[in-house]
Amino acid sequence: MGRYTAEALGDYCAGPNHVLPTSGTARFSSPLGVYDFQKRSSIIHCSADGASELGKIASVLARGESLTAHARSAEYRIRD
Repeated sequence: MGRYTAEALGDYCAGPNHVLPTSGTARFSSPLGVYDFQKRSSIIHCSADGASELGKIASVLARGESLTAHARSAEYRIRD
């Protein structure tokens, strides 16, 4: 939420993320459970200072995965 809260911050540093099973790993993931029938939502809000600090971390992680758009969205919020 808010102009300082880039998606990359949530993906890499702020806690909630949206990692999905890929490359066929879903075939050996956890069995059906109670959480499969519940809707969960995460809300993140960063201040300008918080986004600046987390942006440094998110940028490094995103570039390590070659996700340059994620990295740039985090770097955009880094204060000089």
